[in-house]
Amino acid sequence: MFCRTDLAIESHQISGSDNEGIGFESENCRGMNIHRLNIKSEAAAKRLNKPPGKYITIESLPLTDNFRDIKEQICTIARELSKLIPESGDALVIGIGNTDITSDALGPLSAGAVIATRHIKGELARSLGLNSFRSTAVISPGVLGKTGIETGEIVLSLIKSLSPAVVIAVDSLASKSVSHLGKTIQLSDSGISPGSGIGNDRLSLSRKSLGIPVIGIGIPTVVDARTLVSDLSLDGRLSDPYSGYELMVTPKEIDLLVERGSKLIGMAINCALQKSYSFEDLAKLIS
Repeated sequence: MFCRTDLAIESHQISGSDNEGIGFESENCRGMNIHRLNIKSEAAAKRLNKPPGKYITIESLPLTDNFRDIKEQICTIARELSKLIPESGDALVIGIGNTDITSDALGPLSAGAVIATRHIKGELARSLGLNSFRSTAVISPGVLGKTGIETGEIVLSLIKSLSPAVVIAVDSLASKSVSHLGKTIQLSDSGISPGSGIGNDRLSLSRKSLGIPVIGIGIPTVVDARTLVSDLSLDGRLSDPYSGYELMVTPKEIDLLVERGSKLIGMAINCALQKSYSFEDLAKLIS
């Protein structure tokens, strides 16, 4: 059965009952289901087709529903993100994706909602009352087809220049099930592979490739058409009408989903990095 998914929790479900080398726990926190999956061994990583590491999946109400009272969602995401990032040191936030394609614009739009603070120093910071900011640089490097430069190459150059303690990379993800579109957020310390969701893997961003911790954040915005057909088939033997084609399915409300998802992720990153400031203070700075 063909299946393409960026969600570790889906890979875990597909792999069956073999939990050797895997830690898994779930909890419900104020209406949100939080699943923590820890891939501990190379054998388990091969079974799930995911790199070893911690994967946190947060399921909440669809982003297309009521979006007014989102403080609790943001604070929950920030709290889980805080568990993955170093307590101190500069941060580099990367928005991966193509703003010309709505379903791939989550990364750049999320980066646009993150407060860049690296340049706010000294007397300027003191005069503005912002001298407790954690130094954060933000960039959306674009895509290879526009720049001719791999995202990984750009990030490597920035790391050599800025020496951050952590990279936080945001990207759109692919799910095997439409039920996860727009209502699931995945955090991981295993990094991220730009383009993997649409079968266009590029140089991965990970501790191994970059030499520092890399946290990946994403929301599923697409389902591969062949995966969708397989998922809807009762016995997995349904004929594949998409054979030979690369087709991605996305919700009709994708523009709303991406707009709201980027605000959710951007603000959660702000809360996780800028712990000296309240949610309300940070909200005012980006409003």
